[in-house]
Amino acid sequence: MQDVLNKLDSLEIKYELDEHEAAFTIEDVIKFGINKRGMLPVNLFLRNANGKKHYLVIHDGAKHTDIKKLQEQINATHLSFASEERLMKHLGLTKGSVSPFGLINNVNHDVEVVLDESIVNQPLLGFHPNINTATVWLSYEDFMKFLKDAGNKITFVNC
Repeated sequence: MQDVLNKLDSLEIKYELDEHEAAFTIEDVIKFGINKRGMLPVNLFLRNANGKKHYLVIHDGAKHTDIKKLQEQINATHLSFASEERLMKHLGLTKGSVSPFGLINNVNHDVEVVLDESIVNQPLLGFHPNINTATVWLSYEDFMKFLKDAGNKITFVNC
């Protein structure tokens, strides 16, 4: 978590940190009331059919992601969830802690970030700081500043 906070500080990104019980699912988020401040996007770590491309898909958790529509929009072969081993290898994260902040561990910049338009211009976004016992809140503009600094390809979709 401290690596994430240090990175945000170095980019002069304003954020607020809430610590809470471990939240593994959206049900946990609701039960703990974490979602009361702003949007808590869902983060999916996916791979293509041959496992050579990986995608971090970020979308509104209240919206169902149409995987087939997503595949068409990013011109990908059959998408499926990546294994825990791939998640650790590419983002340095464990299951239940998937977050765009894992991009600080993706030194090869080989994970493509896929942003659903549902999160664009949201006033306040919340993401785990690479552990699921805390949430970092920041503006959409500051979130984009973090993503651009990370250096990964960013694709916008409507899925």
